[in-house]
Parts: sequence; C-alpha cells; structure tokens
Amino acid sequence: MKHILILAALVAAAACSQKVTPKTLVLYYSQTGTTKVVAEALKAQLGADIDEIVPINSYGEDFGATIARGQKELQEGTLPEIQPLQADIASYDVIFLGYPVWFGTYANPIATILDQVDFKGKKIVPFCTFGSGGLEESVAAIRQKLPEAEVLPGYGVRAARIDAVPAEVERFLKEGGFIPGEVTPLEAFPEFQPATEEDAAIFDAAVGSYPMIQAVAEQVTSRTVPGGKEYEFIAKDKPREGAPAFGEPRTMKVHVLVEDGKDPVFTRVDR
Repeated sequence: MKHILILAALVAAAACSQKVTPKTLVLYYSQTGTTKVVAEALKAQLGADIDEIVPINSYGEDFGATIARGQKELQEGTLPEIQPLQADIASYDVIFLGYPVWFGTYANPIATILDQVDFKGKKIVPFCTFGSGGLEESVAAIRQKLPEAEVLPGYGVRAARIDAVPAEVERFLKEGGFIPGEVTPLEAFPEFQPATEEDAAIFDAAVGSYPMIQAVAEQVTSRTVPGGKEYEFIAKDKPREGAPAFGEPRTMKVHVLVEDGKDPVFTRVDR
C-alpha cells in the first residue's frame, strides 16, 4: 500500500510539472497579400493554427478606392461585413492579430472583428504592415477597445522591407518567449544629441525617396545592432511651399537602420 501511495504521488507531481502549451491562432486581414506574408511566417515558426479575415465586399487592391471607401466607412460609422471565421476563437489562449495600417491605426475589417468577437481573457499579440508607421498607435487602440484582454507588445514592418520578416519575426518570438531560443539583448539607446551634418545625411538618405516624410532631423541617438547600426531621429516637418500652415510643424520619431554594406533605410515612424 505504501508503494502505491508513493507511486501515485510521483505521478501527480509529474503531471503538475508538465508545461501546458497555450493554444495559439494567427488571425489576420490582408488586403494585398503583404500582411499574409507575416502571418504565414508566424504560423510556420509557432506551429500555430491560422485563419483569415475576409470582407464580404472585397476592398480590392486599388489604393485610391480603398482610401475613399475606408474614409467613408469611418465618417459614417459603418463597419465592413466579414465572412464567418473558420476558427473558434473561444478555444484559443493566444491570438496573433494581424492587419495593414490604415489612417494611422488598424484596418477597418479589424474593427469589425473587435466589435463582434469576444476576446475577454485572451492574450492578443498584434502584428501589422505599413507604409511608414502605426504600430504603437494601433496597439494602443486595440488595448483601449479590449480592456478585458491582455494586449501584448506587437510587431510591425514596412511593406518595403517585407524581405526582413523571417529573421525579425524569429527574434520577436524568441524575445517574447513564444518559441525557444535565446537572442542577444540590444543595448539601450543613449540620450538624444543634436544631429550633425553627417547624421542629417543618413536621415535624408533613408527617407529621401518616401514622399510622405518631408522633415528635418533635429536630434539623434544610435546603437549597435547585429549586422549594423540603428538610429532614432527626432525630426520636424518642413514647411511646404504653397501649403497652408496649420499650427506648429509636427514632430516625429523616425527609426533608421544602416546594415553593413547597405544604404540607410527607415524602418518606421512614430508620430
């Protein structure tokens, strides 16, 4: 009898020590296929289930038409209808929620999902693609919309840098403890300093071909990263000739990456 009790205690202890793997879903909306690239990379590295958010009335791939329709929906307070999800959200613990950034935040079909689906008690990991930025703003908006969910830090990438996704997603998942493996922590940025002419040249080279950023670098900080150097610039909008002035010029933070042997590229803008 004593041996049976000991064996039962050992079995119980072993059961308690087993780690329960959270059930994970990658749920995304992709208008042009760019966000889908990130979603598929997450699925592959996590071994997770995946489901796509599909509007009943597709937005298509025409940029101008999407802007016009999206603005109309926002002005009228209407949400796009979507097809029923294949996945049962209630059965998942962690949901990676992906979208393109529209108008500085998550795309309109995500507003439909957040309005219709119960995410209470879930861990939400946002991921997004964008032309210049919107990660922080969209994550903050999701937190505000889902106060009873745990919205974790997200991952974002410029559509122009989609080739960087596999390596960046792997690092993001390891840093977040979603997959095993260690990464070397990045050093903290030092304090900002006035931008020199050399710094300004790096900034201009990174943003010069992007028409939505017309700004002057004022302050800078930098740090060494694997394979290169990362900069953070504080920049201010240039006055635009012929354009009406609306208050003070906006200030923005622009992140720039200079990989060894490559030209500077900006990775995102925080406004």
